[in-house]
Amino acid sequence: MSFSNVGIIGAGSWGTALALLLQGNNIPVTLWGHNEEHVRGIAERRENSPYLPGIAVPDSLRLTAELGDLSACDLLLLVTPSKAIREVAARLSASGVRDGAVLLSCTKGVERGSGLRMSEVIAEHFPSHPLAVLSGPSHAEEVARKMPTCVVLGCGDTAIAQKLQRAFTAPYFRAYTSDDIAGVELGGALKNIFALAAGASDGLGLGDNAKAAMVTRALVELSRLGTALGGKRDTFMGLSGVGDLMVTCFSKHSRNRAVGERLGRGERLADIVASMQMVAEGVPTTYSAFECARKSGVETPIIDQMKAILDGSISPAAAMARLLGRDPKPE
Repeated sequence: MSFSNVGIIGAGSWGTALALLLQGNNIPVTLWGHNEEHVRGIAERRENSPYLPGIAVPDSLRLTAELGDLSACDLLLLVTPSKAIREVAARLSASGVRDGAVLLSCTKGVERGSGLRMSEVIAEHFPSHPLAVLSGPSHAEEVARKMPTCVVLGCGDTAIAQKLQRAFTAPYFRAYTSDDIAGVELGGALKNIFALAAGASDGLGLGDNAKAAMVTRALVELSRLGTALGGKRDTFMGLSGVGDLMVTCFSKHSRNRAVGERLGRGERLADIVASMQMVAEGVPTTYSAFECARKSGVETPIIDQMKAILDGSISPAAAMARLLGRDPKPE
């Protein structure tokens, strides 16, 4: 038996793509957006033009700016920027949620200060509800166009994981399951930092050799920090680790890679962020990961240099020179 009423919280590109996927599986979906004018525009044009231009939104997809309209949902997807997840979870809890409703986090990030993963933040507001996470190499632009995609669902309850798997399975979309919630979340969050670094390499024009080395060493660093924070090493060799790392570091759709490239070309971070419609999660996650690494005593040379670049205390070229100038050691 599948879910009978799904609510998606976040009407950006990813929330809309997931809504189209589930709607295509004949599951009733309500898409919530915080901006009433934006939601009204989608309803009128039947297209989320600011985020997914050219993709039709069917009349059967319900749209709302009222969280209370999701109170009867048996599955709720949280697809908001990481910086908003705590506030949105609190508002959702206050608006009322159906008993036993499954909450699925589709947001990739780590909360700054607390070091909490997104599902842990959500759990503080919904301690009695089943929780799961979704991650993997899955650009919204391609999912919305029904291009082949594989993701991983992290959940500690096998029955719920399998129910989610059935709901998300489509001819173009394959969902695997894992009981390593921490690993699935951390892989999806940390890879955004390394996409910034890969983009900086592109912006500096350092070539394929340098970028391949960067991504390879990034996987080592991601695994080292991810296991220290509770994930399983094998998880980082899968879709939410190496898979998501590859697509985010190399894809034309990657916002984080694009931000890194612009930094590498000499643009100021404030100017880059101000020019963007969507959020590059790698920026706040760099600071969160740096804090987590210091608390855990984990060596993270790429994250450290990326933070210095974002702080403006070092140029991308100087940061790359520092990484290459580290003491020689065995791989």
